[in-house]
Amino acid sequence: MQEDLSYVMVTPHTVAKSRTGGVLSRLLSRTNLELVGTQIFAPSDDFAYEYASTLRRRAPQNQLMLLADYMENVVAPNGGRPHRTLLLLFKGVNPCDQLLEACGHIFTQNVTVDALLGETIRDTYADIIYSKDNPEEIYYFEPAVLTPRLQNDANNDLQMIAHYLEGKENIVQNISYLDTTKIEQSLVIIKPDNWHFGSGRPGSIMDMFSRTGMRVVATKLFRFSLNQALEFYGSVRGNLMKRLSPAFGKKAREVLEREFEIALDDRIEAILTDSFGREYAKEEFYKLVEFMSGSSPDTCPVEKRNIPGDVKCMINLYEGENAIQKIRDVLGPTDPLQAPVGTVRREFGSSVMVNTAHASDSVENSIREQEIVKINENSLVSIINEHFSGSRN
Repeated sequence: MQEDLSYVMVTPHTVAKSRTGGVLSRLLSRTNLELVGTQIFAPSDDFAYEYASTLRRRAPQNQLMLLADYMENVVAPNGGRPHRTLLLLFKGVNPCDQLLEACGHIFTQNVTVDALLGETIRDTYADIIYSKDNPEEIYYFEPAVLTPRLQNDANNDLQMIAHYLEGKENIVQNISYLDTTKIEQSLVIIKPDNWHFGSGRPGSIMDMFSRTGMRVVATKLFRFSLNQALEFYGSVRGNLMKRLSPAFGKKAREVLEREFEIALDDRIEAILTDSFGREYAKEEFYKLVEFMSGSSPDTCPVEKRNIPGDVKCMINLYEGENAIQKIRDVLGPTDPLQAPVGTVRREFGSSVMVNTAHASDSVENSIREQEIVKINENSLVSIINEHFSGSRN
């Protein structure tokens, strides 16, 4: 069956309230669609007004008029300041129908609170409140998300969005801080083990990081090439050798003593550490690289080492006061079994390697990591353009 693209636009209010994790969880767990792109952007006046105009042209329906007004009055910059908005790009069969069902409809008639079930995203996060004096007058409206009903509308919207985002930087800087010396950026990776099948895990992890009060200023889906993974984790290799080689050397000595019923001295253990221990530690490093890129340094051909791998992850950039430590406090230590209750790795990690997420451990490493993953670049526009280019061929 034909696969199409559609999108969900998460409103500035929902982003600012750190509700994006809950929205993403619903979309991933309640649809059969693949998340193929994510981007934080700050709509301009021109974008908001153009988007609003497309809504008004489609049909004279109350819901679309409400959304059009909302785009112009809320999503558009306020006092010259643009607002962070999240775009989620999905691919699959009948994506508009699936996303609309998960997002839910906007009620244009007065619905009592008790009638809501909390089943859809809008049931949970959206609000439409009518005046007590005039049941036809809307007192407050917040849709939480926007998504097109029809595939033709989605196609037109996505081409407009791609045109607007072309050349835009991936990091949104829309706020000034009183004391910039305390402001840090922490790079967070929601690792490949969270994307093997549709589940709410990535969204739940984002929810946990939102406890820190840090702002997400960039996001992208990313596939590490082998060389990028080697560079990214290159600094880890030395620590693995130092930490694991003696442990494996000691373990090898114990196994040999037990198997051959012979006592070995410390000199033999030192030899085992320097040989077997180092080789085993190297293999553990290679496994980490393969886990993150989908390719092993032992088997990947040279000509394929710079090609994006087969496994994906989500990269988010958090910003705020003391972001490095606050994010790592919620992340937890490398070993999930040693992590405190309530941390990301304790909740979702399964081993030292498959520990569900990464976060920068210093400002210097955050800068280095951002350069490796090219955080200021996003492939979302390319995905849209390639899809429609292929559709025309």
